[in-house]
This record gives sequence, structure tokens and C-alpha cells, in this order.
Amino acid sequence: MGVAEVSNVLWREREQLELLLFKLEEERLILLSGNTRWVAHASHEVQLLVEQLRETELLRSMEVDAYAASVGMPPSSSLKDLAVASDGPWASILTSHRDALLELTGEIARVSAHNREVLAINARATRETLLNLTGTLETYAPTGRTTSPAPAHLIDRAL
Repeated sequence: MGVAEVSNVLWREREQLELLLFKLEEERLILLSGNTRWVAHASHEVQLLVEQLRETELLRSMEVDAYAASVGMPPSSSLKDLAVASDGPWASILTSHRDALLELTGEIARVSAHNREVLAINARATRETLLNLTGTLETYAPTGRTTSPAPAHLIDRAL
């Protein structure tokens, strides 16, 4: 177990993160299109990739611990610490992996947050529309209690 094995696992993880980012972007486009037919499929694909990533993270942890032990470092050492302890080009390779992983996870967090926001907005609009159809739309009064005001009207701002 050496630094080459750690690098190989990191490459695999980066590829999986790139694919996850793509699938999240795909999910975002589906959500924004308003076509809900494919939302479940897109979400399922994202979930499958997350499960694969968990397996890869476990493998990475094992490889990092083995490499850390071979260079006299404690288990669960960070990539930054491993890069400092590595010789020759491996230091810059591990640093590049770390930088790419940080960038990808940041992008994934941003797209995921946006997708959750779009889902929440769509769910709220659907709920309000359904409640408006039944005439039982409830909102909150300043006291915190629910109240049934005049029916809400949805406005298509695209017009």
C-alpha cells in the first residue's frame, strides 16, 4: 500500500464527484423545466452515485491509513499532511487531488442547496394551489396561529 494506490483511489473519487455534479446539474435542469416526470429518476441516479461515493470513501480511508502508517503518520491523516510528508512529485500530486476535491465538493454543495430550494418552492406552490382549489388555504397570523385569509392567487410572472 503506497502513495500510488492512494492517488488511484483519489482519481476514482474525483471522477465520481464529477459525475455526481453532472447528475445534480441535470436534476436542476429538470426541476427548472417544470417537467416533474423525470425528477424521481434523476434523484434516484444521484442517490446511487452517493452510495458509490461512500464505498470509495471507505476504500480511500483504508489506503490513506496504510500509506500514513508507512510514512510514520497517524491514521486518518489529512491529504495536506500526507502531501507534506511525501517525496518528490507525490507532494504536488496529493495537493492537486486535495484542491480538486475541495473545489468539487464546494460546487456540489452549491448545486445541492439550489436544488433543495427549487424543490421547496415547487412543493409550496403545489400545496398552495391545491389548498386554494379546496378553499382551505391557511397561513400564519402574527400570533403564530393558523388563519384562513382570502383565497390566494398565483401570478405567472413570465407573462
